[in-house]
Amino acid sequence: MTNNELGQPVGDPVDWKGAQNPTRQSLGVGRFCRIEPLDAEKHGPALYAAQALDAKGANWTYLPHHPPANAQEYQQRLEQQQASRDPLFYTILDQTGEPVGTASYLRIQPDLGSIEVGYIHFTPRMQRGPLSTEAMYLMMRHVFVNLGYRRYEWKCDSLNAPSRKAALRLGFTFEGVFRQDRVVKGRNRDTAWYSILDKEWPILDKAFQNWLSPENFDEQGIQRLRLEGYR
Repeated sequence: MTNNELGQPVGDPVDWKGAQNPTRQSLGVGRFCRIEPLDAEKHGPALYAAQALDAKGANWTYLPHHPPANAQEYQQRLEQQQASRDPLFYTILDQTGEPVGTASYLRIQPDLGSIEVGYIHFTPRMQRGPLSTEAMYLMMRHVFVNLGYRRYEWKCDSLNAPSRKAALRLGFTFEGVFRQDRVVKGRNRDTAWYSILDKEWPILDKAFQNWLSPENFDEQGIQRLRLEGYR
């Protein structure tokens, strides 16, 4: 913070050239996964099989949609998502190339340097473990390194404890709760807001790289040091 010529406090000067819109392109390949643009025809059957492993539908509780009634309904939903540009959907594939989850960029505002990650659907085949962490790292890295954003957002239902815990683990900072933010599935939703800023990225980038390195996992694939420990 600085003062202007009138003695009033104003924000610090920003040397920033603007950000780019994300496109339907690969977001990179890691040790555990890769991320590709959502292709309903190509990815749909495997994604449906993977999400169907969530027999009770617990993973859908905080998503805007109910679990699909059948494969046809799910396929139609994926086709609608594929056609969308904001949110812009991607498929997460495991080491074998099997689709195991989806996520998107949304609230895409390159002129403001702000973008959000959301509509995250980790199927039982990728929940917990390094794959899901690496997927979020690849999406985050693309935003800061390739697209030039200043702010990366994460929002969730304030009652979604696992999502809130994940945001903090990944390095997001809690900013507050928007009360009665929206109505989802006929119920009130207060929304918890989190963010990462570009100036925080270098430390987070190094922490992710150290955590994901082979040296951080033992012979059974168990982490030696938690992600938070590298920050």
